[in-house]
Amino acid sequence: MPLVTALIHRRRHRLLGRLVQEALALYGMEVPAACEIGPGLLVFHRGFGTVLHPHTTLGAGVTLYNGVTIGRADPWVPQEESAMRRVVVEDGAVLCAGAKVMCKEGVLTVGAGTVVGANAVLTRSTGPGEVWAGVPARKVGMRTGGRWARPVPARPAPSPS
Repeated sequence: MPLVTALIHRRRHRLLGRLVQEALALYGMEVPAACEIGPGLLVFHRGFGTVLHPHTTLGAGVTLYNGVTIGRADPWVPQEESAMRRVVVEDGAVLCAGAKVMCKEGVLTVGAGTVVGANAVLTRSTGPGEVWAGVPARKVGMRTGGRWARPVPARPAPSPS
């Protein structure tokens, strides 16, 4: 497992969490402990400049390139008054270099296997297997074939509590 990915998965460690957060900051990454991240995360170019909002969920096998930002579209509003609830990036989605996913209100979902192009600014939910590009992002195509999502590790079964 590459170093950056290993650090991301260890950012919630009880004793080393703060040290891991500082190590990620050296790479220019901000991945709060509150982010939910599934297995098989792939981060290219050490994720330089990547920032994730605390209310972010990344599914299994998500690919992030450098400079990706996931956040609120209303930063002038105090967090507790924001209409944004969560950004969900489903399994196998690809966020290309410089992509911005900005949620205005409720839950913004990037569909399974969706590609958000380089420097695109996505402000609304997408369906599965779509390709989005531009500012503001618009649907420009579909991923074809059944192999658009790379294989991802199986999710562990939840432990009974």
